[in-house]
Parts: sequence; C-alpha cells; structure tokens
Amino acid sequence: MVPGISAPQLLAARHRIVLHPVGVPVHVTTARRLRAAVDAGQRNIVVMLGSEPSLDLLDQLPSWSIWWGANLGSVGEQLHAGPVREVLPRIREARARARAVAGWVMDVYLLRAPEDDA
Repeated sequence: MVPGISAPQLLAARHRIVLHPVGVPVHVTTARRLRAAVDAGQRNIVVMLGSEPSLDLLDQLPSWSIWWGANLGSVGEQLHAGPVREVLPRIREARARARAVAGWVMDVYLLRAPEDDA
C-alpha cells in the first residue's frame, strides 16, 4: 500500500506506462465483470479484484497486451507485462509466489486490445 496512490496508478508507475493512450478512455472494472466489459467493446481495461479462476478469461484474449501486478508496494510485489499469450503462464506462477510470500494476493492489471483489432 502506498498512501494516496490508487492501485491502477501504482500499476502504471511500476510498469512506466500511461493507463490510456491519448483520447482513449480507461474502463475500470472487477474481474467478475471483465467479460461484460469486453463484450461491450471496451478496449482499454483496468481489472481489479482478480483471482486465479478469472485468469481463464484471458486465454480468450491472446492478442491483447497485459500489464499485471500483484501485492503492489509490498515485499512480495510481482510484475509481468507483454502479450497475454506469452505472459499468462508467468502470471500464474507469479500469483503463487506472491501468495507464498504474503499469504494473500491482491492483483490488478491493465488489458489493452491491439490497435488493428478495433
């Protein structure tokens, strides 16, 4: 926890990115509502309150990019970024490491659809 900084802000800072390209909105949702956000046409999504089962939906978005973090600001902080198809296995392993260090996992991630997928 970093006082005064939200999880999405810290995620962006840790990955050294902006949450959204110029003129593109960012949609913040929970993992439980991710499918509805994608189905509604959201292309730049911050997901909070994730879980191991919620990562299964990401298998359906292999061409999207992800910037993922768990337990941000803590000793067991974990970060991964890249195309979903490449980093999803590493994210699953990192969740296990974060849980081993802290006994819990709070993850947040940014998903962005490819520009040519608009």
